This record gives sequence, structure tokens and C-alpha cells, in this order.
Amino acid sequence: MTIPEPVESVEPVVRTAAGAVRGRAEDGLTVFRGIPFAEPPVGAGRFAAPRPARPWDGIRDAYAFGPPPPQDLGIAGPPGVLPEGDDWLTVNVWTPEPDPAARRPVMVWIHGGAYKLGHSGSPGYDARRIAADGDLVVVTLNYRLGMEGFAHIEGAPANRGLLDQVAALEWVRDNVAAFGGDPGRVTVFGESAGAGSVAALLAMPRAAGLFGRAIAQSVPGTFFSPELARDLGTALAAEAGLRPTVADLGTVPPEQLVKVGQALAPRMPGRVDRWGQAAPTVTPYAPVVDGEVLPVTPWQALASGASRDVDLVVGHNRDENLLFTMMAGKLGSIGEERAAAALRLYAPGGEAAYRAAFPDASANDLYERVQTDWLFGMPSLHLAEAHVAGGGRAHVYELTWPAPAADGALGACHALDVPLLFGTFGADLGLLFFDGAEPSPEALALSDRFRSSWTAFAGTGDPGWPEYDSERRMVQVLDAEPVVAPYPEETSRRLWEDHAFAALPLVGRGA
Repeated sequence: MTIPEPVESVEPVVRTAAGAVRGRAEDGLTVFRGIPFAEPPVGAGRFAAPRPARPWDGIRDAYAFGPPPPQDLGIAGPPGVLPEGDDWLTVNVWTPEPDPAARRPVMVWIHGGAYKLGHSGSPGYDARRIAADGDLVVVTLNYRLGMEGFAHIEGAPANRGLLDQVAALEWVRDNVAAFGGDPGRVTVFGESAGAGSVAALLAMPRAAGLFGRAIAQSVPGTFFSPELARDLGTALAAEAGLRPTVADLGTVPPEQLVKVGQALAPRMPGRVDRWGQAAPTVTPYAPVVDGEVLPVTPWQALASGASRDVDLVVGHNRDENLLFTMMAGKLGSIGEERAAAALRLYAPGGEAAYRAAFPDASANDLYERVQTDWLFGMPSLHLAEAHVAGGGRAHVYELTWPAPAADGALGACHALDVPLLFGTFGADLGLLFFDGAEPSPEALALSDRFRSSWTAFAGTGDPGWPEYDSERRMVQVLDAEPVVAPYPEETSRRLWEDHAFAALPLVGRGA
């Protein structure tokens, strides 16, 4: 008599605090999608802090990603695949085994998108490879964006998108053990606006104790002062002919409110006289240093010892700004006038300091260098230095491997690390960076290196290279042949050495 092999259940059920959810077995993992961690932030809950999800009876199918929050520039992914609705605040879980006894490390991904676009169901954030390769639990989440999540609105708490992230981390604390995760070994990781969110969470009293490790990939230096946020909020509301109040803006459907940001953004570069360095970013949303939800900037908080017990990996890509120049159709063609304007606006010590430090650089190269340094490079490095100064442990990296598309013209640009980390070369920006081609053995090896380092850090606190210190400044340089070396951008580091990344101010008033 032949005894049949045991059949793997294709629809395992896990009980959360709010109710039972049914997932699916996929490629050796169990995946749960679209689990609510908070009530839909609409109606009486619109523009309010998130509220716990209402309990449900029976078993809820967790097969599909939740609907993306209302956002700018459309949605990534095949049309018709993502559901519609207002249940925006959901999490997704990839686990090798939904066994409470497993106690695996947990990684919680916070997506980027300039605080105005993106969603956890994007194909580029498919976490199966990270969960499988690292033998750990991965959670991804949605949070409110744009007007709903970050605009200054009178009568509403600041940083609603960040409060959503805290609520998701509280869900992880309370529920992830049932999915096989260890709530005492949680690592948050994010890129771009997601990395800015990670930096903010490190500085937020409400997030204390919810994670023990953090990875911040390309931290933006754009945090708004209350005055700047208030002025931008007024300008945004004015696009709809309204005041920036809960009462006024609550009359506009969320999908329609997206359009006010789309209308204001193209005109922002013309208001440097009013909004200063924030104006050319064409992004009227960012975390606000409001003194309550976010008491001080992340750099101030970490330097004072906040989150000193949280281990940190932080880094950036060598040629961050090339992605944005390409998207603007200006790749390789920035002239002297535009370069000089960027140097005057961003360079610490003024235009002359950069020209002296890079005497052989062309106008185009000076423009790319100062933009990369100001927006991502130096904020990321300074976050590590602040953490170390405050008594914390930090590991620093720089990605220098160029994207293969366009004969390498994009360099190691912004967001290249995302498809490398997730292994999603044929999705989202991966299609651009890899030109739709099969990844080379070199790309696959670097992708494996990203995942092994990130997951090792989540499990042990050691990504595989030394801690950063202010004397040797050793970092992991991620290239075709990864090496540990002194920080490569020493010239830029010296130029920015005495600069403080403060909340961006409102520089002008009046009409």
C-alpha cells in the first residue's frame, strides 16, 4: 500500500486581533494581502489619526491587495487588477510558515514616491524573494499620501501618513506572531520617501519600541517647517477655491483633491522666492516638524540620542539625480545658467565652493553633483553621523553600480536599489533600468548581495561590513565587485561637513 504524500494547504487561515484571514500558498511561502490595519480614513475619520480596524466575523479572504490611496501620477501595475474602494490602510504579509512558534525576524517595507504616489501592491514590491532568501516574514503597507496624508489642514493632525505607518507597526506588534514572526525582532526599511519616513519614525516618540532595526535607502532632506507647510497648504486649498480646513476640504472627494496638487506642482519652481529650496522639487508634501507628532528633525533627534538602541543601515546611490534629469528630458544637457542657479540655491558655502572643489567638472556634472548631494547623499550620510554621535550603531553603504539601460547613461541613479533588492527587474522602474532585458549574471549577483545583507541585518544586526565611525568612515560600496572602503564622496562630505539639515523654511510672504 502506498501512503500518499501530505498535501500542503493552499488556503491557510490565521487569526488576527480583528478577525481571521485566509491566505494562499505561493512558491513555498504563504501570502496574505489586503489585511486592514485601520478603519478607512473617510467620512468622520477623514483627515483624522488612524483608528483600529473594526472587527469582522467569519474568515476574510486575504487574496488581493487593498485599494491604493488616492494619489498623484496614476497607479503602477496592470489596469483592472487593483481593487477600488476606500479601504486604503492595509498590510500584506509574506511568510515561510504561519506558525506562532516560528518566531522569525520581521521586515516592514515602507514604499517611496515623493509622499504623493505609490502603493504596497506595486509589482516592484513583490517581497517573495526577500522572505524566501532571508527565511523571514515581510510586511508591506499602504499609508495616506498627498493631501490626505501630508498637507497642512487646519483642524487635522500633522503627518497623518506617518501616523498611519505607526498604526501599521502597532498592527505588526500585535499580530505578526500569528504569521510566524517575532514582534521583538522588527526591522523597518524604506527607500526615498519611504526612507524619509523611516528617519521620521526614528525621531517620533509614538514609534518608540515598535522596531529595533532600521534601513533607510536614499533619505531625502526635505522636512518642512510648520510655516512652510501652512503656506503650501493654503496654496493647495486655493487651487480648489477653498480654505485649508477640515470643513472645507472635507467637501471634496479624495480622488478630486489629488488634482490640486497636480495643478500646483508645475508652478512651484517659479516660487523659489517664497518656498526656497522646496520649490524646484515640485512636491508640495513632506513630513512636517510640527513639534508634536514629529518634535524635531531626524538629524536633531538622533544626535541627541533618540533611538540610540535602534541599529541603522543607511546609504544612497552615487548618481541619484540622473533619474529626475532623464524624466525631465534633460539628461546630459544641463547648461551653465541652470547649473549656476542650482549651485546658488543648494551649495553650502555658495557656488564658488563647489566650483573650487570640482575644478574640472562641467556645468552638467556640477548640477548633478549638487542636486544629488543636497537631496539624498548628504542627508543620508548625516543621518548616520548623527546616529553615531548620539550613541547609536550605523552601517553606511553607497551603490555605485550603473543601471545597464541607455548604455549606462543613468549611472547609479535614484531607485535603482529597489529592483536590485526585490529582484523585480521586469516591474515598475526595473523595466526602465534594465531595458526590459533579462538581468545579467552581474546584476543577479548584486541583487543577491543586497538581499543577503539586508536580511542578515534584520536577523542579527550585522549586514556584513563594519560600523561607520567618524575617523575611518568605512562604508560598503556596492558595485560589480562590492568592497569595503572609505566613503567615496569625500569631497562632497567636506563641503557639507558643517551644514545642518534643518526643517525647510518659508522664505517669503505676500502675494
